[in-house]
Amino acid sequence: MLIDSHQRIHTYLRISLTDNCNLRCFYCMPAEQYSFMPTAHLMQPSEIFQLAKIFVAQGVTKIRLTGGEPLVRKDIAEIIHLLASLPVSLTLTTNGIRVHRFIDVFKAAGITSINVSLDTLQKDKFKQLTRRDEFERVKNNIDLLLQHNFKVKVNAVVVKGVNEDELLDFVQWTQHTPIDVRFIEFMPFEGNQWKSDKLVTYQQMLDRIASVYDIVSIPGDIHDTSKQFKVHNFVGTFAMITTMSAPFCEGCNRVRLTADGKMKNCLFGAEETDLLTPLRNQQDVLPLIQQNILAKHKALGGQFSNQFNLIDANSLHNRSMIAIGG
Repeated sequence: MLIDSHQRIHTYLRISLTDNCNLRCFYCMPAEQYSFMPTAHLMQPSEIFQLAKIFVAQGVTKIRLTGGEPLVRKDIAEIIHLLASLPVSLTLTTNGIRVHRFIDVFKAAGITSINVSLDTLQKDKFKQLTRRDEFERVKNNIDLLLQHNFKVKVNAVVVKGVNEDELLDFVQWTQHTPIDVRFIEFMPFEGNQWKSDKLVTYQQMLDRIASVYDIVSIPGDIHDTSKQFKVHNFVGTFAMITTMSAPFCEGCNRVRLTADGKMKNCLFGAEETDLLTPLRNQQDVLPLIQQNILAKHKALGGQFSNQFNLIDANSLHNRSMIAIGG
């Protein structure tokens, strides 16, 4: 098992397949010109599979594929096919643009749940936020996933002055649609212009929704990253991912592989362990994995506390979100 010094057991591996994306969301990508990783620097399908097997042998039971946008990889079907042979729950997070091309691939791999990132329900605002005119495609592909009986979670990063006015619209969407909308507190990463006054906290979101709807809380698990709710008699649910105002580090069971084969034991951690180079040199990477886990900080990568008003985003040492994989 992969156990850190705080006795947390890690069973959930998030694998970033690329830092490339067909959208340009401001909270994910730096505003300046961004240089994507050369293909030779990326983990190849067999390497992803080799590393995943090592993690699974150490107790990992769930793998999530992320990006950038994972479905822009030309070999994504091969990667999914390889990982589907492992005894894990396999899923992915996508922006939804290319989902329609991979429905059969998902089904063949036994994938039953997919997260789709969508920060607005307004077509014009979508184009403004992503710098791409793909709203209808994303919305149609969410409907397509539901038609094929996939469980769909919709991830919306809530930023003050940008989309907090749409909270009620997202919740209303769950009245007749069996989706789980997850509102994510805006988090600081390299180049994403984070400031505390842009943060809409979990409690502020909940208060706004509760002022209109009769909501009930849904009991969760220690490993949950979100606080779950639903409106009475609505078929769908909604949740808040409370990283900034109410961190859930105590029950963290997640580790990450970046697209270039670096292991991160925390989304906010500055420390990374290169697994790809030693793997390519036919070295044993398990001791490196174990050392990385043991070095995991108690909370938030050891870089800040949940006193978000005191955070200086420019002083944090981390990659941009698109280079981590979420």
